[in-house]
Order: sequence, then structure tokens, then C-alpha cells
Amino acid sequence: MRTTGYARTRLIMRSFRWLGALPLPASLDLRRQGWVLDDSPDNEGSSPALTCEASSARAIVPMRERARTLVIGVNDSVERAEWLQQGFGDVLPAWVSLGELEMRAMRVRMAAQAEPRRRRHGSLELDLLTREGTVRGKRLGLHPREFSLLWRLAQTPGRAVAPQDLLAEVWQMTFKPETNSLAVHVCRLRAKLAAAGLAGIVSTTPDGGYSLVREGTGPDPLRRRLAQGGDGGQAGEIAPLRKHLHET
Repeated sequence: MRTTGYARTRLIMRSFRWLGALPLPASLDLRRQGWVLDDSPDNEGSSPALTCEASSARAIVPMRERARTLVIGVNDSVERAEWLQQGFGDVLPAWVSLGELEMRAMRVRMAAQAEPRRRRHGSLELDLLTREGTVRGKRLGLHPREFSLLWRLAQTPGRAVAPQDLLAEVWQMTFKPETNSLAVHVCRLRAKLAAAGLAGIVSTTPDGGYSLVREGTGPDPLRRRLAQGGDGGQAGEIAPLRKHLHET
């Protein structure tokens, strides 16, 4: 009985997914190495995903899913670097051996399982287990979606995240909703951060993205640009920015 349970656990831990309309090539079939093909519709978990179709890879929006994906068939090193920069777990040329693929898939799986419990950004600390944020030990009182939003921004601090990416990763939406739910949650999140002494760390970019910036770096760049609107700003550019700021 113990052996059966151990074997079952081992098989579950060595599962992988195949993305794309094309059949899984034998040269990439990790089942030949003892893995199990996971064809369930659920994308949760740490199973690495394999694909050799660029279209399938580009359709992946959530960063956590990209981090579990190995893109195969990219022979140019510069292009591989670009894919890696987009957050994919690994990018390999077409001539990768099955043994090397297995080792790289295991590394991607281990990295997915090793997601940190906490993320820190200056005096801000986020705890994934309690799904709460604290500033110098004081709780922020975050609602689940506010926490998820802040956790995602803390994953790539200093880099703007597009609204459609936040909707896909936090709201699990692949379309733009008619409501302004994202803007409302950002507004509430900013209010809680400001009350804790962290006003301005959630920054808005002119194109509507959001990023987590360092403490004490000054006002939101969008607000700063609006404040400078009378000094050479173009009226045609400032008006849409004011409208966006009012909505966010």
C-alpha cells in the first residue's frame, strides 16, 4: 500500500501539459521519461507546460502561467532572450534532447513550487498565506482582490502592468468589462496605502498601466504631468489624462 501511494504521488508530481493544436511530437513526449500528461482543463498547480507554437505561447497572459511554460523551437539566441524577458520559464531550440528537456522541465516545476510566501517592497510586506499586507507591522485590511492586485504589482516592481493583464490575472477575465472595477479597486488600494504612509507607491502610466514604485519618489507621474499641464503641456493631451485620473 505504501509503495502504491508513493508511486501515485511521484506520478502526480511529474505531470506536464501540452499546449497547442498540433499533436505532441514523440521527441518532446516526456511520457517516455515516466511523466504523466495532464490534459485536465484546470491550469492551477505547478505542472510545466510545453509548446512549440508561438501563437499558443503568446496567448498566455498571466505571469504565473508563463513562468510554468517552456517554449520549444526558438533557434535564434536573441529571440530566445526576448521570450525569456516576457516571463516564460524556459525557451529552447528545436534540437533539444528529451533528456535535457526533462531536466529543464523539472527546474521549471521546482521554481513554480518555490513561490515565496512573502514579498517585500520597502516598508510594505505582503503575506500570501494570510493574504494581508502590513506596513511597519500595521495591517492594511486588504480585501482578497486588493491583495491579489498588490501581490501582482509587487511581482514586477517598477514595471508597468497593463490593465488588460491585471484583468486577466487578478479577475480572470479575457475581455474588457463594461464596469470600472479595476479603477475602483486601485482607488481603494491607494487609499489604504496612503493611510499607512505609502501614498503614491501605486503609480499610473499615461497609457493606463499601473506599477509599484519606490517609497518617497514623489507624486504619481500622471499627476505630476497634469500639474505641469500649464507649462507647455498640450491641451489635447492633458484633457484625456485628466479624464483617466478622475476614473482611477
